[in-house]
Amino acid sequence: MLIGSLNYQNNLGLLFTFLMGSVALIAMHHSWFDLLGLQVVVRGGVPVFSGQDADFSVRLVDARSRPRGGVAIRIGPSASPPADIPAAGEVAVRVPVPTRQRGLQTVHQVQLETRYPLGLFRAWCYARAEARVTVYPQPARRALDPPLAAAYRPNTQGDRGVGADDFVGFRDYRAGDSLRHLDWKALARERGLVVKQFGGDRAEEVWLDWERLPPAGIEERVSLLCRQVLDAAENGLSYGLRLPGTTIGMGHGELHKHHCLAALATFDHG
Repeated sequence: MLIGSLNYQNNLGLLFTFLMGSVALIAMHHSWFDLLGLQVVVRGGVPVFSGQDADFSVRLVDARSRPRGGVAIRIGPSASPPADIPAAGEVAVRVPVPTRQRGLQTVHQVQLETRYPLGLFRAWCYARAEARVTVYPQPARRALDPPLAAAYRPNTQGDRGVGADDFVGFRDYRAGDSLRHLDWKALARERGLVVKQFGGDRAEEVWLDWERLPPAGIEERVSLLCRQVLDAAENGLSYGLRLPGTTIGMGHGELHKHHCLAALATFDHG
C-alpha cells in the first residue's frame, strides 16, 4: 500500500497506510502491557489417581488498577481458556494437567500468554511456581481379599458390651462369607447376594501386606495394594498397611485411607 500510494501520489492511501501501521504498533505495545506487573499464584489441587487430570489453580491478580483481557495459562501441553481480569481485581483459573504415573506431579513454572487487544500479536512470559499434586497409583480392577481377623474393642467396663451383635448394615457378598449372615429375603427380591453386617464392639481387622501379594512387578503390587485399600475402606474395615521400610498401623476413615494411598503414591522400592 505504501509503494502504490507513493507511485500514484495518493494521499488518502498514504493516510490509510500510516494509520494501519500506527494501529499495529499500538496493538504490539498493549499486548506486552497486558502482562506487565501481573501477579501469579499457583496452587496444587486435591489428590487424583494415575490417568486422571491433576487440577492446578492459578490465581491472577492485577496490581496496577487496569483491566487485563484475554490472559491464558499454559502448563506443559495443557492450556486454559483466556480469562479477563478486572482492574484491581483477581481471577482464579483452573488448568487440568494429565497424569501418567504415580508420585508427586510438580509444576515449577507456568506460561502466560495473550493476544489482546486485536489478535495481531502474541505476547508471553514465564512465571516461577512451586505447586504439586499427589498422584495415587492406578488401582487394579480386582485384587484378592486379604485374610480377616476378628478383634474386640472393650468398652469402658472392660467387657464386650451389649453392642457386640448389633446390626450395622449390608454389604455385597464376598467369597468365604458365612451363609448364616446372608440376607435370604433380599435374594428372594432379586437383589442379589447381600450379607448382613454386625458390629458394636466387634470389628474386623486386616493387614494389607506387601509380602503376601502374589509374585509380580513393583507397579503391579502397588496397584493391587491400592485396590485392597479402597476395598477395605469401602467395607468399613479397620486395616493397616505394610510396605518394605514403612508400616502404617490399624485405622479407618477417610484420613487413614488417604494416608495409605499417599504412602503407596510415594513408595520407592529401591
